[in-house]
Amino acid sequence: MSPNKPTYGTVDREYGMRMFTTPPEEDGPVWMVNFMKYKEEATYADGSRGITGQEADDKYAPTEILTELGAEVPFFGDVVLQLAGKDYKWDRIGVVKYPTRAAFLGMQNRKDFLDKHEHKEAGMEFTFVIGCQPVELGSKFRVQPETWDSIEHAPTEEDGPVMVVHLLKFVEGGRQGNMEEYQSKAFTVAQKHGGGAAAVFTVEGTIMGDGRQWDECRFIAYPSMRSFMAVVQDPERLEAQGNHRVAAIADTYTVIVRPRNDTFTTHGAI
Repeated sequence: MSPNKPTYGTVDREYGMRMFTTPPEEDGPVWMVNFMKYKEEATYADGSRGITGQEADDKYAPTEILTELGAEVPFFGDVVLQLAGKDYKWDRIGVVKYPTRAAFLGMQNRKDFLDKHEHKEAGMEFTFVIGCQPVELGSKFRVQPETWDSIEHAPTEEDGPVMVVHLLKFVEGGRQGNMEEYQSKAFTVAQKHGGGAAAVFTVEGTIMGDGRQWDECRFIAYPSMRSFMAVVQDPERLEAQGNHRVAAIADTYTVIVRPRNDTFTTHGAI
């Protein structure tokens, strides 16, 4: 975030205040899920041009600062296909795990962070920054990458692993009713093809966005795009989608990401 009003989203002051007023003894890790949409060409305040928005964001990436804070980047990758959500076409998804909410807020006022921020302002068209907490996953839903070499649509150099990221807002009662019915059937189908949940998060607040509130963010790993398409086309899953998933969801984005960095698949959200 910037000390001035950012151009790439709206700050949720209420969520920011909740984080700021969290007592130290109650504070703890927070996973910030970032949905990123870039400008085609970066636009700097001094009029400089000549690089893409994504290249500007690469200059912004505060890797050394995150390391000093004890933060980690467990997931990062490029969107290769968007299946749901039409108002923003996302380019990248990244997740940063901060040791505390206080660490996240404190970073915003560091001079070295603010010096880098001109690159984000120049390159980012819009972003969601969503504070999350992980859900404990049972073996019924957890991805098992150790089986990938033996399945039909195993990963190859041409078609490696993909992560399907779902951002979800449920209708009232939809999470406990229709969505549970859908995921029970869908995960059974997915596991036949090597797919499964790598990480699932409940949303505690959206610090940067467009004012909408979200309930959950899911990271579902597949060994290949071919594996994912086999699940998508499965008749049993399609029937469950029509009967249950559509009725459960009020709003959603679904994107397919080629990971550049991914510890969710191997270690979960730790």
